[in-house]
Amino acid sequence: MTIISTHNDMNKIYYSSESSIGKQTYGYLNASFKDLLAIDVTKTNVTGTQWKELAEHLHIKIGDLIDKEHPIFVENYDKDTKLDEEDWIKLLQKSPEILNYPVVILGTRYIQIKNPSDIEKKLDPNSKGIDEKKHL
Repeated sequence: MTIISTHNDMNKIYYSSESSIGKQTYGYLNASFKDLLAIDVTKTNVTGTQWKELAEHLHIKIGDLIDKEHPIFVENYDKDTKLDEEDWIKLLQKSPEILNYPVVILGTRYIQIKNPSDIEKKLDPNSKGIDEKKHL
């Protein structure tokens, strides 16, 4: 019998590889962590429960995960569209590339990254690479 343990402290990123912010944030985190679980929402099916959990941990509504200026969204809705939770989830599942910002989970902290350089400020000092200049 194989026992698979899940670590709550694993570092994860939910991102769209079609987004420059997503790609840059993934690149930075991938270089910083050996144990990064990367979930490209355009290639991996994210369940409604997962979308709901992400929004809850970020203390936002599911609709706030969506880029309301993305061409796919604009094509079908206007930015003031009001949908219920299930409809927002269906929209994310059907067109995951409309995810507005990557969501990074560092241990128990959930963070939406709006600028890839912001991730460095969010990392614990001991998880950053050693900056040789600071140690001269």
